[in-house]
Amino acid sequence: MHNKQILAILHLTMYTTHEHCKRSYALLTLSAILTLACSQNETTPEQTKDEIKLLITQYSKAREKQDMVLLKNILTTDIDQLVSSGEWRTGVEESIAGMRQSSGNNPGTRKLMVEKVRFLNPDNAIVDARYEIEGTDGTTQKMWSTFIVVQQEGQWKIAAIRNMLPTGLQN
Repeated sequence: MHNKQILAILHLTMYTTHEHCKRSYALLTLSAILTLACSQNETTPEQTKDEIKLLITQYSKAREKQDMVLLKNILTTDIDQLVSSGEWRTGVEESIAGMRQSSGNNPGTRKLMVEKVRFLNPDNAIVDARYEIEGTDGTTQKMWSTFIVVQQEGQWKIAAIRNMLPTGLQN
């Protein structure tokens, strides 16, 4: 319902002399206002996908800069992570410690490029991304990362990470 329609209903409500019509128009007006208010606060799927892509970018930057404060803010406390070596990391502290160690053991520039976001429901999504590490020796390791992201208290956070190193053809 558009603003002009709401104004027309309000006008009818104010200038109607019949009591039963005033009540009907008043309820209709209230309904229209609530609908308008709610629809203006809705986030489109594309906006939500952009928020999730930003989350993955923040994660990548936090890893690159060793920003432990940001990592703690964007990871759930019960995160679990399976890395390409087969190591499981459980909980935010263990995951962050492993990330720090991994970045030290595998120096280079890390890039995550989101390929797909699939919503399981409005508060949970699966994110698939290409993951590349350009080593200091000039070689590039091409992998895949899958993230499970959840919305907690209005903020998107990473709840799980799966890194995969394809053994077949690289694309």
